Amino acid sequence: QVQLVESGGGLVQPGGSLGLSCAASGFTFRIYDMYWYRQAPGKERELVASIAYTGSRSNYADAVKGRFTISRDNVKNMLYLQMNTLKPEDTAVYYCKTIIRLTNYWGQGTQVTVSS
Repeated sequence: QVQLVESGGGLVQPGGSLGLSCAASGFTFRIYDMYWYRQAPGKERELVASIAYTGSRSNYADAVKGRFTISRDNVKNMLYLQMNTLKPEDTAVYYCKTIIRLTNYWGQGTQVTVSS
């Protein structure tokens, strides 16, 4: 079955960096676009970044543009999110997602807390 497992979250000071990973299994990773979402307390889940199945094209939410980088390794079946210059408002649970035959598949999420 489709499995997405995020890792790499934690506590970081404002201005710091953190790298998230998402291990994918149970599907042909290399032919599907991938997404990172986040959900802060009391807020709706929002799209952070997306990457095409080839890795050749990516898009970012305005709030993270220039600070976050999404990437993927289609040999290792891994999705990544490098987050730099983190701000307190980046605090959220981060999820990876894919869409297969119109069905959304989510990971369990990883907590990122930006605080001094």
